[in-house]
Amino acid sequence: MTAEHPSFLPREGAMASAIAAHAWSRTPLGPIEAWPELLKTAVALMPESRFPQAVIWGPELVTLYNDAFRPILGAKPAPLGRPFSEIWSEAWQDVAPIAAAAFEGRATYIENFPVFIDRHGRPELAHFTFCYSPIRDAQGRVVGMLDTVTETTATMLATRRLAFLDLLGRTIAGERDADAVMAATTSLLAGHLGLSNCAYADMDADQDGFTIRGNWAAEGSPSIVGHYSLADFGTLAVRRLRAGEPLVVNDNLAELAPHEAATFQNIGIAATICMPLIREGRLTALMAIHDKVPRLWSDYELALLRDVTERSWAYVERVRADADLRRVAAALEELNATLEARVAERTRQLEETEAALRQSQKMEAIGQLTGGIAHDFNNLLAAVVGSLDLILHRAGDAERVRRHAEAGLAAAGRGTKLTAQLLAFSRKQKIELKPLFLSALLRGMTELLRRTLGPMIRLRLELREPDLRILTDATQLELAVLNLAINARDAMPEGGDLHIASSVARIERDGVLRPGSYALLTVADTGEGMPPEVLARAFDPFFTTKGVGKGTGLGLSQVYGIAHQAGGTVRMESRPGAGTTVRIYLPLTALEPEAEPAERKAEARAGKASILVVDDDADVREMLVTALETLGFSATEAGSGTAGLAALEAARPDLVILDYAMPDLTGAEVARLARKRWPALPIVFASGYADTATIESVAGTDAIVLRKPFRIGDLGAVIAGALGRPELEPGRG
Repeated sequence: MTAEHPSFLPREGAMASAIAAHAWSRTPLGPIEAWPELLKTAVALMPESRFPQAVIWGPELVTLYNDAFRPILGAKPAPLGRPFSEIWSEAWQDVAPIAAAAFEGRATYIENFPVFIDRHGRPELAHFTFCYSPIRDAQGRVVGMLDTVTETTATMLATRRLAFLDLLGRTIAGERDADAVMAATTSLLAGHLGLSNCAYADMDADQDGFTIRGNWAAEGSPSIVGHYSLADFGTLAVRRLRAGEPLVVNDNLAELAPHEAATFQNIGIAATICMPLIREGRLTALMAIHDKVPRLWSDYELALLRDVTERSWAYVERVRADADLRRVAAALEELNATLEARVAERTRQLEETEAALRQSQKMEAIGQLTGGIAHDFNNLLAAVVGSLDLILHRAGDAERVRRHAEAGLAAAGRGTKLTAQLLAFSRKQKIELKPLFLSALLRGMTELLRRTLGPMIRLRLELREPDLRILTDATQLELAVLNLAINARDAMPEGGDLHIASSVARIERDGVLRPGSYALLTVADTGEGMPPEVLARAFDPFFTTKGVGKGTGLGLSQVYGIAHQAGGTVRMESRPGAGTTVRIYLPLTALEPEAEPAERKAEARAGKASILVVDDDADVREMLVTALETLGFSATEAGSGTAGLAALEAARPDLVILDYAMPDLTGAEVARLARKRWPALPIVFASGYADTATIESVAGTDAIVLRKPFRIGDLGAVIAGALGRPELEPGRG
């Protein structure tokens, strides 16, 4: 150790060196080598501590401190060795009682103690957590105190800032008016900081002119709402704000040129912080806090204004965007409300042409549909009429009559399928989803397909999964396959190959189908194929490339409808000259298909059962009565719903056959009235009405519906089933 550096002090550290070099002989402590051992020990503990610490010694309160204490002092002049009361003279009124308590022997611990101090050339509010501990000599006398302190100013200001921002957020939450948002913001901020004025402004496109849209002004301070030029506030304002930096002026008379300061003074402002808002590199808005007297702005006030500006304007921009959107949802509504009138006014001279074009397109679609239907029905009627005519002319030849009757019935069956096709397109036909073996259905269609395709088309079936079970309507699926086969035949006028296959497809990701396994029915031909513009419209109703009278344009739309109603989908690939491939995806089912029913017999369990037929069509009534008598039933008839109810009153039959669509009372109304009197009366609806759901809605889901046209065997089977229920036995109820 050298004589210049006391042995009780460490050699490292700025304050250890400063204490060693200080002229202590000029202070009440006297030369350092003459210090009491207790003072040396207390001072020796400080330099190496990371906590800010100071030793205050004797009645003169001579102050010594370590390196960690220096930031708390800031720029205070030569504090080492000076009295503690002089160093903190601006706050001594608050600190003195606490120091006095320590010298009286009472330690004091205080958290977040607020005090105004001057350590950077200006008063500022600071917060400290500290402990004043007495230092006692061997006799127990208090000879000094140890100040261990931590500054908490930053933490307290952050807490204060967050509390204000939270209050602001809760205040403006849900507000939908931009000016109301800024009015609340300026009022809260002015009250929080004790301002004379707080304002917000929008910049003009030239980034010089700006409009103060609103402001909060304290009592005695003028409102500054209006339009201004940024240049009038001085070059410093222009330079800093356009650069995205805040303009901070503590005293404009002292800091700005006279003519620039005059602009502020004329609106009652002596001190200001103006915060710019930059969007896409341009100065777009301003928010400012003002005081009518000079004011030394703090870092807290600057930081808070920056946060408030960003948050408030972000909220304002959202509110304005929402308002713009609402004005557009309103403009569109007004446009929609008046569009028809304005279009009619502006396009009065194209109106007739457009109407004619629309009518032409409508008639073309209807003509295509009706022409195709007429063509198909003409063929069917030719077969039916020809068969009946031959029966009429050769009534005595039983074998020929049987053959001609079968041919007529087959033609009528094709007509029934054509009607079903139309109903499926209109979605009026109720499909019956039942489990079935796909391969068995396709195999059963082989002979029909070969006859339909003709000798020029080679048919190849590749049925890989014989036990593949699907849930669909067998009749509708047969129609779909038949339609695809006919389309393929027409696409191969010179002959070709038609490949029909069944397999399993695994779907993982698909925009239509859910993930899982599906039955895949593939129908591929080697025909002419389709260009992209035709392929894009292939599933459109009424769209066909065939000539008038050669197709309805419903075939592929029916295929699409069948697949989707069963829970699947259909996809098509085709290129000119490369043929067409149609893939139908159908959901698999674990349900067991029903066994094929035995051949229906014409004779039902008739006995002497009596049946009432209620139908407004005389020909249909006559046919039904004759058919029932042929089956061995006793039949009576009524030509309207009212007449039917009267017949029921006169003699209750064992079963009623009702037409659904009748002029005075519908079949459902007759059924409802009849069942009020005879709840157990069996009722069968025989109707050509398309919407089965409508019948079920008024007659119940257990309604028995016999669809026109039907065979005598179908009629007998339905009656046998209705009379076969125990609760519907003849004579019961």
